[in-house]
Amino acid sequence: MLYSYFLKRTIDFIVAFFVLAVIWPILLLLIIFLHFTNKGAGVFFTQERPGKNARIFKAIKFKTMTDKRDSEGNLLPDAERLTKIGKIVRSLSIDELPQLINMY
Repeated sequence: MLYSYFLKRTIDFIVAFFVLAVIWPILLLLIIFLHFTNKGAGVFFTQERPGKNARIFKAIKFKTMTDKRDSEGNLLPDAERLTKIGKIVRSLSIDELPQLINMY
């Protein structure tokens, strides 16, 4: 059992590394687009989530929404905060790709 844990973990690292190595140009372009779309307000969104054995980790995603608020200071509904590029990124699930970094 211990062997299978380390073998799986090693394979996960190797696969994540090669996927990141292949897609880094796409990620770089997306980071540039999001930087200008979000007007410098950040490219990544992090959220604490429970992982294996309820251990808390920070999930990393691309930021596809603005932080626009109404006159009372409450965030606007998701549909109103989603950027144009954010719609495309979400429809292709590209916003999930930074989670490969969580492997490390």
